Amino acid sequence: MAIEIEKKYVLDKKKLAEMAARLEEVGAVFDYETFEENYLHRGGMLDLRGAVLRLRKTDLKTTLTYKEKTGIAGEFKHQIEFETVVSDVEATENIIQRLGYTLAVVYEKHRKAWKLGNVEVVLDEVPFGFYMEIEGSMEDILKAEKTLRIKDLTTEARGYPRLTLKHGKLLKNGVYESRFEKKARA
Repeated sequence: MAIEIEKKYVLDKKKLAEMAARLEEVGAVFDYETFEENYLHRGGMLDLRGAVLRLRKTDLKTTLTYKEKTGIAGEFKHQIEFETVVSDVEATENIIQRLGYTLAVVYEKHRKAWKLGNVEVVLDEVPFGFYMEIEGSMEDILKAEKTLRIKDLTTEARGYPRLTLKHGKLLKNGVYESRFEKKARA
């Protein structure tokens, strides 16, 4: 069973830039940059287990992820996580719908990721703010915090789906959505 352990921090735009510079300064290896559209489905057994199915679409690939809460140890979030690359997005969406799961949350995210020792550090921009996540073992996350000199950052236990419920807008179809505003073209 795959268990994801991560810690999330609230940033502002200035702290986001500072953390990107600090990652470079300490020798973190830049891994990738991407724009994501995330579609979370609920219902049936998912609700009973405190779980979600997520379709994440990027320019390079689409992944299907199952996440189930296992608890929070202080500021660390622990979840069961299984993920696979999807080759046929439309068929996958149809399977999810036919199984009785319904779309509940949609959110967009800009993400930049680095490898730092045994952890992955990501800097995220979502329509409602800026965040950093460190994923790895609890011991490696604490080590990364020291390396990055993290002292005064506020942690956030909620995931982006729950934050979208708080900061997004409820559409007529009952789906909560948080998308970036499209800029008008000249």
